[in-house]
Amino acid sequence: MICLTLSDSTLESAAKRVKENRDYIDICELRLDYLDESEQRKAACFPAMVDIPVILTFRRPQDGGKCGFSEKIRRAMMVSALEGDFKYVDIEEDVKRSEVEDKAREKGVRIIRSLHDFEKVPEDIFSKLYHLSEKGDIAKIAVTPRSFQDVFTLFRVEEELKGVDKIVIGMGDYGVCTRILYKKLGSMLTFASSDEVAPGQISAEQLKLEYRADQVNERTAIYGIIGNPVLHSASPMLHNRGFKGINFNAIYVPFLVDNVRSFFMFAEYVKMRGFSVTVPFKVDVLSYLGNVTREVKQIGSCNTVVRVPGMWKGINTDYYGFIKPIVNDIENGRIKNALVIGAGGASHAIVWALRNYGVKVTILNRTLSRAETIARINLCDYDSIENAGKYSGAVDLIVQTTSVGLYPDVDQNPIEGFKFTGSEIVYDIIYKPKMTKLLQEAEKAGCQLHFGSQMLLEQGKLQFEAFTGYHYPHWVDSGL
Repeated sequence: MICLTLSDSTLESAAKRVKENRDYIDICELRLDYLDESEQRKAACFPAMVDIPVILTFRRPQDGGKCGFSEKIRRAMMVSALEGDFKYVDIEEDVKRSEVEDKAREKGVRIIRSLHDFEKVPEDIFSKLYHLSEKGDIAKIAVTPRSFQDVFTLFRVEEELKGVDKIVIGMGDYGVCTRILYKKLGSMLTFASSDEVAPGQISAEQLKLEYRADQVNERTAIYGIIGNPVLHSASPMLHNRGFKGINFNAIYVPFLVDNVRSFFMFAEYVKMRGFSVTVPFKVDVLSYLGNVTREVKQIGSCNTVVRVPGMWKGINTDYYGFIKPIVNDIENGRIKNALVIGAGGASHAIVWALRNYGVKVTILNRTLSRAETIARINLCDYDSIENAGKYSGAVDLIVQTTSVGLYPDVDQNPIEGFKFTGSEIVYDIIYKPKMTKLLQEAEKAGCQLHFGSQMLLEQGKLQFEAFTGYHYPHWVDSGL
């Protein structure tokens, strides 16, 4: 089930929010602690105002809530609310048997026993969940993963506690994948919100339409993208729309990762079929691949990993995705030399692509040793990014490959103060925002622009084909 958490101040606005999201949700949670006090005392009326089951929750500050009453008053108000036709009530794990539990039993309301940890994933999480299940009908644990290894632990819950009715949530950025793949954790529901009531919550519409999270089953193929940062990525939208377009039972999920080894262990555990790789792991993944294409071998960077019998195979689609929008300008002589800003994973493919087409390249980077490494492999020049100004008017193409200017740091420019002449073609591979500060300044000077969304779409279509064996459906709007 997809559950909408209601953080409205009035029952009327909460009911309206349910109606607005009705196509995307199966159940809702009424948070009494967000309601005005006068509305809290009328909460028993709410289940009759909506046409889906309702969870009653009155959260204390130590559990991430806003209830300002004494515990005695809080419990009394919950008992009063239970006069309404609530289907579930959430009672915190440290609350001893009380009149709230007695009332719930009397009314046939299912009891959720919940534990919240906003600091970490407890070491004894399996034991805690088991003891919660002994106290109530449903065990709920909402914890905060601080590493991808913590995320992996949450995905092991179902194996450790099969047959236990449970709700398992990873909060924060690391936990976003657990909210989407909630069924793989054995969780009976996932929480969605319009206002991110808890860290990492996403909208019900996105869960239902973009991810089709409620349709995941044992046969669903899991794909994704790893990076740090990664939650800004438009790749899930691109691939999930493509899967839906060809009626392919698959889901593509963003995974915030801090350790590549932990992710490969996880990928084996959940039997992933493949994944995209973005900053900063395009080189790190190479050690874990049993087979690589010619492009990966020559470029030294991988952006696509697919499962083949007995091993993982590495592919690089960045090369083709980058070059396609500018290949005509290279072939007609419009682009003869280029300035590449940055020496990360993406620049490996970009420099190789340009050199492969005979373009003279100079790499600019803060750490000269990294630029030198790529320059030696590709027989090109390199320099410090601080010297960018001396190349004004001397290059046909400028390619920005770093994460500088990426949302939310949209006011940054890696070559601040560079004097564009207007004759340059400027290509920024960042796609969020589409118009980076660098591109805005280039546009003012009259430069021709190319956008990261172009590269993302072209390389993404090739990834889609590697993942599924099908061409990306031309009748689908990729959203890019």
